[in-house]
Amino acid sequence: MIIVAAVLAVATGASWWYFHRPQASVVITDTAVKPPAHIQKANEGSPEFNKQQFSLTDPASAWVVVNKQHPLQPTNYAPTDLRQPNMQLRAAGKPEMQVRDAAATALEQLNAAATKANIQIQVVSGYRSYDYQVSVYGNYVKSVGQSAADQESARPGYSEHQTGMAVDLGAQNGACTLEACFGNTPEGKWLAANAHLYGYILRYPADKIAITGYEYEPWHFRYVGVALATEMHKQNIQTLEEFFNVTGGTTY
Repeated sequence: MIIVAAVLAVATGASWWYFHRPQASVVITDTAVKPPAHIQKANEGSPEFNKQQFSLTDPASAWVVVNKQHPLQPTNYAPTDLRQPNMQLRAAGKPEMQVRDAAATALEQLNAAATKANIQIQVVSGYRSYDYQVSVYGNYVKSVGQSAADQESARPGYSEHQTGMAVDLGAQNGACTLEACFGNTPEGKWLAANAHLYGYILRYPADKIAITGYEYEPWHFRYVGVALATEMHKQNIQTLEEFFNVTGGTTY
């Protein structure tokens, strides 16, 4: 596990060095996954894109990388600008229907475009507090055991949902909700093809399990902003770990 020693507000050149510098307190396990060489080479081909614009460690940053090697710091972080997006919600009024303001605005734009294309989507789950994730993860452990739970649910303090910038989306008709088959529905296919136009990326692709640490989740989308989502799409780089050359993997 890599223990991130500092939370930075802006990814300046100095903060970039600080995040990547060798530290005696950091332990890289044998299971930590680094992006393959061809991904690093692809990154070098787009020098005009500034990867140091925003922090990768500040939980309030749209670019924060959260995975099993990189927990949120502080682990009880809570966003201050949560709101419900103006669209169909699975359970209106509940805290988990909220996302951060910028993510909500982007969702509203995405939903408007989907509706014009006769695609009917809804928010299934958005923000989850640390305490809420304790309950979610605990239920998975009770149901399938910790090993299996770690492939399907994040431990408290390690969940993207806690940032307020991750959202689970589904079809309004309920087809394949939170199931892998959602990727084959009209709604899932439309989202996979168009989400980047509105600043969202499909966070857990089917062929990136060893890097992201999680099973294929065609319903889980992460807001990173239009600029980054577009750049990743242009370079055909699917994960934040690969794009920023940050470790990931299946083990904490």
